This record gives sequence, C-alpha cells and structure tokens, in this order.
Amino acid sequence: MAAAKTDLVIVESPAKAKTIERYLGGGYKVVASMGHLRDLPKSTMGVDIEHGFVPDYQPVKGREDVIDKLKKAAKRADTVYLATDPDREGEAISWHLKELLDIPDEKARRVTFNEITKNVVRDGIAHPRDIDQDLVDAQQARRILDRIVGYKLSPLLWRKIRKGLSAGRVQSVATRMVLDREREIRDFKPEEYWHLTATLRTEKGQTFPALYHGTEKKKQDLRSQAEVQAVMDAVQGKPFIIADLAHGTKKRSPSPPFITSTLQQEASRRLGMTPRRTMSIAQQLYEGVDVEGEGTIGLITYMRTDSLRLSEDALAAAGSFIREHYGEEYYYGKPRRYKAGSNAQDAHEAIRPSVPSLTPERVKKSLTGEQYRLYRLIWGRFTASQMANAVYDNITVDAVCAGHVFRAYHSKIAFPGYTAVYDDNREEDEEQTGKKPLPELAEGQSVALDKLDPEQHFTAPPSRYSEATLIRAMEEKGIGRPSTYAPTITTITAREYVVKEGKYLKPTPLGETVTELMEERFPDIVDVKFTARMEGDLDKVEEGETDWKGVLSQFYEGFSKDLDQAEAALSGTRIKVPDEVSSEICPNCGRNLVVKSGRFGRFLACPGYPECSFTMPLVVEMPGKCPKCGGRIFKRTSKKGYTYYACEKGAACGFMSWDVPTKDLCPVCGKTMFKLAGKGQRKSFCINEACSNFLPEDKRGYRRRSASSAEAGETAEGKKTAAKKTGTKGAARKTKERA
Repeated sequence: MAAAKTDLVIVESPAKAKTIERYLGGGYKVVASMGHLRDLPKSTMGVDIEHGFVPDYQPVKGREDVIDKLKKAAKRADTVYLATDPDREGEAISWHLKELLDIPDEKARRVTFNEITKNVVRDGIAHPRDIDQDLVDAQQARRILDRIVGYKLSPLLWRKIRKGLSAGRVQSVATRMVLDREREIRDFKPEEYWHLTATLRTEKGQTFPALYHGTEKKKQDLRSQAEVQAVMDAVQGKPFIIADLAHGTKKRSPSPPFITSTLQQEASRRLGMTPRRTMSIAQQLYEGVDVEGEGTIGLITYMRTDSLRLSEDALAAAGSFIREHYGEEYYYGKPRRYKAGSNAQDAHEAIRPSVPSLTPERVKKSLTGEQYRLYRLIWGRFTASQMANAVYDNITVDAVCAGHVFRAYHSKIAFPGYTAVYDDNREEDEEQTGKKPLPELAEGQSVALDKLDPEQHFTAPPSRYSEATLIRAMEEKGIGRPSTYAPTITTITAREYVVKEGKYLKPTPLGETVTELMEERFPDIVDVKFTARMEGDLDKVEEGETDWKGVLSQFYEGFSKDLDQAEAALSGTRIKVPDEVSSEICPNCGRNLVVKSGRFGRFLACPGYPECSFTMPLVVEMPGKCPKCGGRIFKRTSKKGYTYYACEKGAACGFMSWDVPTKDLCPVCGKTMFKLAGKGQRKSFCINEACSNFLPEDKRGYRRRSASSAEAGETAEGKKTAAKKTGTKGAARKTKERA
C-alpha cells in the first residue's frame, strides 16, 4: 500500500504554524524555521567586494538542530511550500531555506498569506508560485549595502571617537533628522503676538467670548502691546454690532485604513505603545489568536505594508456590516478606495481586520489587554474608512466696533457618521471648535462689552520628534520602508545617539559628534535625498528594472573614496565627545554634574572624578513648582516600578504625588495644578487643600494608590537615603563604567 501523500509547509513562527496546520488538515505538516537560518557571518564582512559583491552566506550558529530537522522533513515531503512573510525579507528567507535545505526547484513552491484565515490559507496553497528572484535580489542588495556601511564605517568610529559605536545607512540619516530638528530649536527666534478676547453681553444678560480678528477691511494679527492697547482704546465704552451671522455645515471624511507607519503613529499617540511593541502585538494578531467560538484565526492582515489598497471582498463585507449594525445612512453609499503615496510599493493590502464582522467586543475575552486595544484601533479605523462623512453645524458671528472685528465661533455635530465608530480626534480641529453654544443673535443687534482680556504669546519652536512623528517624517521623505522604521529607532536609542525625554527624542553629545563627523566626511550617508534615492533604486531592483550588483557598485565607488579621504584626514586624530552638563549641582564639591553611561544606563556623575566620586540617578524635571515649598518637582520611580512625582528637597520638604504636575496654575491660589496619570487629554485640578478650587481625591477619577513608604520606596526619607548610598558605596562600582 502506497504511503499517504505528505507536503511540508515552512513558516517563520510556531504560532503561525499552529494556526495554518489547523486550516490545512491532513496531508500537510507545518513547521517553523524560527526566522533566519542563513545569513552573513557576524565576525567578518562576509562580502567579496572585489569580485562582484559575492555574499558568503553561512548557517546561523546555534540553529543546527532546527536546520537538521527541516532538512530531513524536506527530504521526506513530496512538495515543500515556503510560506514565510509576504514581503522582501520573507521572500529572501524562503530563498535561503531552499538553498540551505537543498530543495530541488521542482519541489519548492512559494506561497504567501496576506491574512491567516482558512479561506486565504487554502487558496494560497492552491495557487503556489516560484520564488521571485527580483524580490530576493532587492533584499540582498539592502542587506549588503547595510553590511558595507556598517563594517567599513564602524571601525573608523571606534578608532576616532569611541569603541562600540556603529553607523548605518538608515540609522545615520534618522539620527541626523533628530539633530537637524534640535538645531532648528536652538536657532529659533520667538516672535511676539497677542490674543485679545472680548466678552460680549446681550440685552438678556447672556455672555459669549469673541476673539479679535482684524479690521473690517482685512484680517490682522496683533504683534505688540501697543497694537493691543490701540484696539482696546478704540472700542472701550462703545457698542458692538453683530455685522455678520453665518450658518453653515462642514463635512469631514474618515481617515484611510492603517499602513505600517500610521499604525505606529496612532498606537503611540492613543495607546502609548512604542513602534517596536506595536509591531510585536500586531504580529500576534496576524499570526493567529484562539478566539472563543471561532477557533484559531488571524485577526488582521499583514502588518508591514505601505499600501492603502483594500480587497473587493473586504469592502463588500464592511459595507454589509455597516448597513446591518448602524443603518443605511451610516454607509458611504459605495466602497471608498484610497490612493497610496508615490513612494509606496503597494505589495499588500492596507492593515485591516481579516473578518470585519468580528468586532472588538466579540473577541475581547480571548485577547490580552494590549491585543484588544490594538485590534480595536485597527478595526475601528478600517470600519470608519467605509462609513459616511461626519456633518457639523457651524455658526460664525462677527461683532464690529469702531472698525474692528471680533469673531465668535461654535460648532456642533449634526450627524456623527464615521465618528460613531472611530473619532479621529484631530488636534487642529480642537483649538478652533467653539465648545460653548452661542446665544441667539441677529444681524444688526447691539451687544455690550463686558471686558477685554489681552494675552501675550510667543511663537514656539518646532517640537522635537517623538517616535511616531519621526516615523512619519521618515515615511514622507522616503527613508526606510515599513519593516525598518521600528528597528531603526530602537538602534539609535540603544546606541545612545538619541535619548527619550518624556515622549520626545533628543540627540546626545555622542550622537551630535558622530553625525557631525559623518556630515563632514560621508555627506551622502547622512543625506536625506541620497538615501531616498537609494530606496528608489532598491524598488527598481524589486521591479526587475535594475541589476542589484550594479546598484552596489555605483554606491561603493563614491563611498570607498570618501572612506580613504577620511582615513587620511583623520590620521592621528581622536575626537572627544563633550560632556552633557546638567543643572544638578554636586553636593560634595559644587560642580555641575554631567551625564555618563554605564551598564545600567545613563546616570549623573561629578566631573571631578577621581577626586570626587559622587553619582546619582538621572532625574527628569517636571513643569511647575512644589506646592509645599516652591522647589522643583522631579519624576521618580519607586522600587516596584511605579512613577511618582516628588520635591527636589526630598525629606526636607516631604511632598510627593501620584498625579502629574502641569504647567497650569490654579486661577484661585496660583499654585501648580496636577492631572491624572495616563494617556489622552486629562483635565488639570488643584491639590491645595486650603484652596477653594481644591479637588478631593475621591473626585479625581480613579482610586489612588497608598503612598506608603513600602510602595514608594524612594519618596521623602527613602529618596534621601538612596541619594546618600549612591554618593558613597554605589559610586565605586559606577565610576568604573565611565566612558
């Protein structure tokens, strides 16, 4: 009797293997390669540059058992389906598996799954193809480019700056972008401007605010106190006339479904997830989750994509779901299709739920908290993208006095449309939307002036990049691709070229020193446009329009010349990284402490070492002042990992709070106001018990932790003790780690 036919399916992860094996049933064995099994060697360049950029691929050390098992399984199988991820890297992994496992051409078949659902998996197996060598070559070109830059430049940085540094084609540009933004901030010159708000009162005693808009002839900004005073003098004691009353409607369209970059941005903004964490959770949702009542299913489509394309089946399913659960008026009327940016590869669909009818609430019990929140975000964004526009009723009122126009505005939602599922919460709309309704007014009506409130402002410099906004900037400039955003940011923070202060990225003196050297000696490597062109060249390789070795040769010709010139110019030179000086004063000798790095991260140390060996943890100063003594407020972390906020004076003052200090001052007592910890917008409140504006703890919105000494650990007394210990015994160990 003939043996039963057995086919082998190789995927990358055990979770995906488990899900796919259930869908395929008998006759198939699904195994996981656990990622790459063949790569360039770690200890050497691994690329023969002189003889046509020939790579020396080696089996990954420590994976011998996996390779041996896969070889045996592949030999027994009638057909080997290579089902790695549906992108360049997945294609390259499949090619490496074919070569490493010695699978004959006629036996190796490539299959891809944009989503891990039963129908898609079975359809993929039914329609296999050959390995796409153009995709493989594009990935090889990227890998070898990055290897050349890293292995040629990094040793130069070790010799001239510091051991352990690295340079990379994308990471160096990302670091420069962070530094360029910091330079903009340093060079920024603030400009003065004023807001002038008039509180107007109707005959019935109803009041409403109106902001100065300009003269009757043109819009005008107030740039000085003299200009403000001139307007105030002109309107003081004179009647205001409602000169224009305009009603209108405004429609707002939903955002398109997520691509990799926008998912990372929104998950950061709304959920506080880092890009790396976002992709990890998304991978879990893609590979498969055991959903109660449904079995194991991949909940979302492939999460590394820059395409906004949606399948016709998904569009039809979304339309049916919206009409059934929200009503015909909530459906747009026809499928919405979105156009991707000019740099998009358009290889896959946008990120969407695999089964639109599986709402977040239906699967909530089967998901972890993080999985649920991310799935809710993806499901909501996709579903909203196919819904009707939100409609707002707007009213704009112009009150005129002595030729000056003051404008009031109010907007309210008339039809929620897509916001019933997913509210964009667009920040630019929040500022201009009048939340308080206006009284009934008529053109020609006279209103009285109650008071004028002038407010001085200064233009603010551009904000530092957050992880999310840096990803958006990289995407807009064509730097990197969906699979590279999160690893790039992880690399530049791990190397301490940039650090996170709160949610923002700031270049370190080390990052500045390395980038300045790169700008001077390797301008192409850190040039945004050059790097974007390289990405375009790699895309052409993928499309079969350009030879991959030709791309490498053209790049290396200029790069090797820069490298030779840099070696000659920097001969005998050692570049010193300047200290990052803090505002903290050494309690032992009075010097300003500087930031140092060790095995346990960054810390503050006295620059007078070895005469003075004082060290202390790196502190983050918060806005506002201590409500007890007026000192600075520092962000602290307890022994159990909880964040709290305490006075810089420690036990001498004793103030600590779990609530977050803000820059707002209480309008009654003038002391710093606080807000609840957590993501999203939170209303600030006064914690001064002696103030009439005080908000009791039980009305602040959550059950507060006990501020026990055991929990806080480093509050008040504990913080003082910890500082003493750090300055004595702890110093001996940490000073050895100084750069």
